[in-house]
Amino acid sequence: MKGNLFAISAPSGCGKTTILKNIFKIFPDIYFSISATTRPKRDNEIDGKDYFFITREEFDEYLKKDEFVEWNEHFGNRYGTLKSNIEAHLKKGEDIIFDVDVNGALNIKKCYPEAITIFIKPPDIKELENRLKKRGTETEDSIRIRLNRAKEEIEKSVFFDYIIVNDDLDKAINEVKDIILKYKRG
Repeated sequence: MKGNLFAISAPSGCGKTTILKNIFKIFPDIYFSISATTRPKRDNEIDGKDYFFITREEFDEYLKKDEFVEWNEHFGNRYGTLKSNIEAHLKKGEDIIFDVDVNGALNIKKCYPEAITIFIKPPDIKELENRLKKRGTETEDSIRIRLNRAKEEIEKSVFFDYIIVNDDLDKAINEVKDIILKYKRG
């Protein structure tokens, strides 16, 4: 019995991380997909729990062998989802949640057409801008960049199986929970 794949994406500031934290409280048995990265390990991180820390050379080898379901590069570091890790958990019948960007979710859907893709959308761009400003961690430039990227991501949301507008956090959590329950076995 194979498990289910749930790929969840959202523009920065849409509440995806908070939604996922709550989903893992509801479904502690769902496996959170761990990415491989070339980024240096931080003191508080554990290899195989937070990330699979690998060298750039190892990453290149995996790329040559087509061993990533999806991958990307951020700020000079590469991140990718290893097919072997996903297959191992699917064979055990475990459900898997991916926290990936829009392109990553669409690539997962290409490799695994049965994957369920969920897009978390802001009520509107103005509200998203307000949320990013409230964080207090962003410069005006980074907010502008994130908003432009959000507009591009929202355009691609039409390719997702489900779109959830996060205008009420509890409602959004329940909608994600209901989607998972629709597919979850046992």
